[in-house]
Amino acid sequence: MIKLFQSWWKKGEKHSAEVLPGDNIPEHVAIIMDGNGRWARRLGLPRIIGHRNGMKAVKRATIAADELGIRILTLYAFSTENWKRPKDEVDFLMSLPQEFLALELEELIEKNVQVRMMGHTDNLPAHTIEAMEEAISRTKHNTGLILNFALNYGSRREITESMKVIAHQVREGILSPDDITEEMVNSHLLSAGLGDPDLLIRTGGELRLSNFMLWQVAYSELWFTDLYWPEFGREQLIEAVAEYQRRTRRYGGLS
Repeated sequence: MIKLFQSWWKKGEKHSAEVLPGDNIPEHVAIIMDGNGRWARRLGLPRIIGHRNGMKAVKRATIAADELGIRILTLYAFSTENWKRPKDEVDFLMSLPQEFLALELEELIEKNVQVRMMGHTDNLPAHTIEAMEEAISRTKHNTGLILNFALNYGSRREITESMKVIAHQVREGILSPDDITEEMVNSHLLSAGLGDPDLLIRTGGELRLSNFMLWQVAYSELWFTDLYWPEFGREQLIEAVAEYQRRTRRYGGLS
């Protein structure tokens, strides 16, 4: 197969990311990647072309996040609600992780990126799970950017299942109700160990969370853009981070 993408990091290039101060970069950025289908429809193209171009935007966002010094990039790749879409579109979406990682895994390893997945493996095709497991296994010792794919992810299900685990531990006498704290709830979520997003970005012009990290984004800064995901690139990530840097995060207190 002809390689679809250019090299991720081009040696010697200077990027506008350098203009941002380095002392207030969000550690964890989460992105709701929305608008692939609408982008394709606007151009008179099939929806799957939008999803394929969205894969290129994943590359651009990953490069830019690494350059900016962001430690964790969580991408909402497929929600538990996306199964409602036509079967041929779902099948294509399920093929993208395999295709993307087949093309880019070696360079992700070279660039010290650690791949993770946050989601439910039931219903996922075997080839999708195998591609993700290989990437996770081969990058688990990398210490650079964490590229976290939210795949077959739904926040309400995540919270519900974590509550079931805690309730079972209470019933078995392992925990008492007084032992249940925010920290304990955090430790039972699929995002355990990653920390809450500092900045949540949504493309595509919609102003909602769409069942994404509802617990974790309680105090995240939100940034929305009308641009569709295939149009998202380095400049948009820089713009979002610059806006983040202009805000004061009070967490309910006073500045």
